[in-house]
Amino acid sequence: MPKIYNFSAGPAVLDSTVLEATSKAAIDYQGHGISLMEMSHRSKPVMDMVAETENLVRVLLQVPDQYYVLFLQGGASLQFSMIPMNLLGENQTADYTDTGAWSAKAIKEAQLYGNVNVACSSKESVHNHIPKEVNQSEDAVYLHVTSNNTIYGTQWYSYPKPINADGYLVADMSSDIFSRPIDVSQFGLIYAGAQKNMGPAGVTLVIIRSDILGKVDRTIPTMMNYQTQIDKGSMFNTPPVMSIYAVNRTLSWLKENGGVEAMAKKNEGKAKKLYDEIEQNPLFISPVAIEDRSLMNVPFVFADEGDEADFLSFCDHRGLKTLKGHRSVGGFRASIYNAMPEAGVDALIQAMQEYQTS
Repeated sequence: MPKIYNFSAGPAVLDSTVLEATSKAAIDYQGHGISLMEMSHRSKPVMDMVAETENLVRVLLQVPDQYYVLFLQGGASLQFSMIPMNLLGENQTADYTDTGAWSAKAIKEAQLYGNVNVACSSKESVHNHIPKEVNQSEDAVYLHVTSNNTIYGTQWYSYPKPINADGYLVADMSSDIFSRPIDVSQFGLIYAGAQKNMGPAGVTLVIIRSDILGKVDRTIPTMMNYQTQIDKGSMFNTPPVMSIYAVNRTLSWLKENGGVEAMAKKNEGKAKKLYDEIEQNPLFISPVAIEDRSLMNVPFVFADEGDEADFLSFCDHRGLKTLKGHRSVGGFRASIYNAMPEAGVDALIQAMQEYQTS
């Protein structure tokens, strides 16, 4: 049986050490004789683990002291609502960049709570690039960006600066957080679902600057209020303890392997290899503008007509799983997140070359 490589866009590949540690914790957590899934979230072992996980986030991303780190639920999709609910007044304006399906969903939710200015959009070109002109509102409370587009394979490499002196950036970093260094101080709020580069689905990371809170005059449901979650240390309700533990193990693995800076170099190398093959292999092309190509999600299609099902089957028999493109665009997509080893990319390249000569 060939070595299996999982190219899923999410839930995505986890390092084997994370899977092993999580499996052990599911049976007996740290010698306590009971599963981590059975332990009270108020118990010292769990509280210590959550605190350690927060510290790992702070160390790896160099999070300044004036930011809170929260572990919430509901994925990025819930943050699409929580952000405007907590930060955007009914008569205020927020700027949003439209670079794909997830940013479009964020825009739709924000429109329920205030005025939304779509500052730029790549929709007319099927989101194959990052717009270079961002037409901001002078009074926008915040500017929202989706840092990486998992479906269309684009990524922001530099972020626009809010023109409102009191404004700030808000970023959905679900699919590229911890893949490269970021300057957290550039942002008022960062959020990310875990199931790409942090762990399994079930927990959402939110990093929020303290001074942007408490400025909206509306009644916010208790659980949807960031201040509630801050006051309760992410434990207003029972948190997804096993998911947080998997994040803990993933971030520990990242730290042990040189941190975000070292991982960024590995990711750049993996992506370059794969894009180079797409460029030189006459069977395939990339639909994405070269300067905006994602290091995390690499979509590609046949240069001419081809049998997509046949190529997917060809790859599947070689242990290369979940390469089918998103249902909205078709083609192929290789998600090469942090935990995808270079050997997986090499195996895919070999399969592409063998298919071309077969």
